[in-house]
Amino acid sequence: MSDVPQFLAVAFALTGSPGPNTLSVAAVGAAFGRRRGLGYMAGLTLGMLGVIAIVGSGLSALLLALPGVAPAVTVVAAAYFLWLAWRIATAPPIGLAKAQGQPPRWTEGALLSLVNPKAYAAMAAAFSGFTLVTGAPVGDALVKTALLMLTILAVNLAWLLAGSLLTRIVRNPRAGRIINLTFAGALLVAVAATALL
Repeated sequence: MSDVPQFLAVAFALTGSPGPNTLSVAAVGAAFGRRRGLGYMAGLTLGMLGVIAIVGSGLSALLLALPGVAPAVTVVAAAYFLWLAWRIATAPPIGLAKAQGQPPRWTEGALLSLVNPKAYAAMAAAFSGFTLVTGAPVGDALVKTALLMLTILAVNLAWLLAGSLLTRIVRNPRAGRIINLTFAGALLVAVAATALL
């Protein structure tokens, strides 16, 4: 357990850096506010539990080894990211969000996590790079999962709050539209950068 501080530092770096999950939850916070974004954030967090289970069990490596699975997953993920970016870009401008528009549901957040290539790469790095409980693989996996989930929850909440602060600061609908478009574009750039790694 002496590696826990290093593990947490790596977990914060991997999960907190800009990527599809963090940028989308900030965008939802900016477009719809903190309270209305909590469901989406909860979905992102629950979806990451699924990613951890898939990576930790080795299922992701097995699935991606099957012929045709990787390209199919890539197409589905790309389509979903494009759709989510469109939803963010076309969300009501900041300041008008409370009057109109619906934030993405928790199921959409969960799906984003499950198709996010950065999520799989980050969890694979965290799981393979550390042993926190020596001689007990199940205990080691459970401790890593618990620490990762706490980290992911804290990171998602921080990004949601950061995005929602824009709602309080920006009152001009034109500036709000620019922010929505910027978040949507940043999401697409983060996805493209992740796919190229």
